[in-house]
Amino acid sequence: MVFGRGRKAKQEQPTEPGEATEAAIDAAATPAGSAAKTAGRAAAGPFDVSEIDDQDGYVDLGALLIAPRDGLQLRLEVEEASQRVVAVTMDLEGSSLQLQAFAAPRSEGLWDEIREQIGQSVGSQGGQVEEVEGSFGTELVAKLPAGGADGSQGYRVARFIGVDGPRWFLRGVFGGEAALDRDAAAGLEGLFRQIVVVRGENPMPPRDLLQLRLPKDTPAAPSPQAPEFEQPERGPEITQIG
Repeated sequence: MVFGRGRKAKQEQPTEPGEATEAAIDAAATPAGSAAKTAGRAAAGPFDVSEIDDQDGYVDLGALLIAPRDGLQLRLEVEEASQRVVAVTMDLEGSSLQLQAFAAPRSEGLWDEIREQIGQSVGSQGGQVEEVEGSFGTELVAKLPAGGADGSQGYRVARFIGVDGPRWFLRGVFGGEAALDRDAAAGLEGLFRQIVVVRGENPMPPRDLLQLRLPKDTPAAPSPQAPEFEQPERGPEITQIG
């Protein structure tokens, strides 16, 4: 597994090409709920740290523990102004899954509200949204206008999922083939279910980002299943999903 680090410009002021499109998706980066509250989450994942026996074997990114897999590339997205890690993106087999974890109320799920906000934001940019039922409950597929390198106009597709846990909310955004093809998303969906969220005991306002960080230790000669570290490269903006 390859591990890298990207940089991100100021979160409130996207500076990459396609600024309007990225700004539309940025509204969805602030959580407000979950895809579904099912009794099966604790059994099927993603998990709370209290629900696992030990943390050995995971890539420790602070608020998120990631199960390694051969061929998986991890990129931490860093806000340039504050140098704060604001997201982690998993790249696998040509698709991506961007992850963010947030503090959430103990009993209130607000996924319905955030889906509405996403729809309004995407619609204001000339895009389209569709609610679909998936393995994580109600999901949202967004089509946003995007210009090609040759000047042609097309669409970029993102698939949003959300899961509520004990005082946390985990949001994922699929990009690439995984946003359109369930078969192509299977590997990343499996990894999403294996994620462990470390909420911590400190009181936090709902919607505050849980703190991510670079792993403490970098192995000199990792095995194929262990994280492999490379020189940092600029990754996509936090709002870039495909």
